[in-house]
Amino acid sequence: MDVVVIGAGQAGLSAAYHLRRRGFAPVTARPGGLPAGAAPGGGGFVVLDADGAPGGAWAHRSPSLRMATVHGFHDLPDFELPPPDPAAPAREVVPGYFAAYEARHALPVVRPVRVRAVRTLPDSRLLVETDAGRWTARALINATGTWTRPFLPHYPGRFAGRQLHYADYRGPEAFAGLRVLVVGGGASAIQVLSEVAAVAETVWVTRTPPVYRDGPFSPEAGRAAVAMVEERVRQGLPVRSVVSVTGLGPSVAYRRARELGALDRRPMFDRLTRHGVAWGAEEVAVDAIVWATGFRPEVGHLAPLGLRGPGGGIRMDGTRAAADPRIHLVGYGPSASTVGANRAGRAAVNGIVRLLGDPARRPAGVPAQRS
Repeated sequence: MDVVVIGAGQAGLSAAYHLRRRGFAPVTARPGGLPAGAAPGGGGFVVLDADGAPGGAWAHRSPSLRMATVHGFHDLPDFELPPPDPAAPAREVVPGYFAAYEARHALPVVRPVRVRAVRTLPDSRLLVETDAGRWTARALINATGTWTRPFLPHYPGRFAGRQLHYADYRGPEAFAGLRVLVVGGGASAIQVLSEVAAVAETVWVTRTPPVYRDGPFSPEAGRAAVAMVEERVRQGLPVRSVVSVTGLGPSVAYRRARELGALDRRPMFDRLTRHGVAWGAEEVAVDAIVWATGFRPEVGHLAPLGLRGPGGGIRMDGTRAAADPRIHLVGYGPSASTVGANRAGRAAVNGIVRLLGDPARRPAGVPAQRS
């Protein structure tokens, strides 16, 4: 391949759209077979997706998350999401939209394919090792997101009740009549509180005091938030999400949680106990803990490339890994939002065209020049 895209969520589909638009040929072959008319080593691009069906992380969200309570969604390029029923489950609507998008633009998504490692070959190409064979590429767009890496902070002690991360939350029904501790200060925690507080007693704790926004999120505020996250990845520091610096706005879920009296926030506890959590000598008994504590980027398969810097993160120059111009990360850091993912897909493809040359000007059957 000229380019391998890893991941077929919002960022990966955006990148695939722009690759095709710029003239890279879509190739859906697996290792060991070439489509009719394709020359060995003749370039083109492919999208490798670990899931068995379209949808990315949206396919794994809680059935209770409705389109009315989704924390923002931005259309993919050149195909708007048809107006959905606000009561429809997001895990059905968005995957259906992604499936239609793949078909509409004939995007070369090969699934299920789980990438295990990406390495550099002696001739400067990239070797993409997967559970379904190996691909080689001259450039790579990583769009693996964060959903598969839920973050669970460590606190001393041991709790005997039920604990789960937001990634495994499937709605409020299982918590009816219980006392539930919700940990986290972001949109996911607010969604859980807005649902569980209707059927159970809730206790809400956050590491830092939540920041509230009274009005709509302006474009200026959005640019400022993205700039804060972008500066961290430019320095090679561990990624913070865009949502972590935007504050909590007047969403449907937020208003519902407030109506239920669930937003009486307490500071983070000191330790877990057998029956709950404790702040010094004070202990609060709970039946279950929901950790809405966020996610970390899924980039372990890139470890053989040595991209991480001394700060613990991957230092970025826009969407490009500063240590390797062949590697672009989209849906990472400042582009880890639906609108950011779209823009990052376009930016990554523009960078790859500068690196490999314009495929529209390349003679038929001639692969891109190696960098």
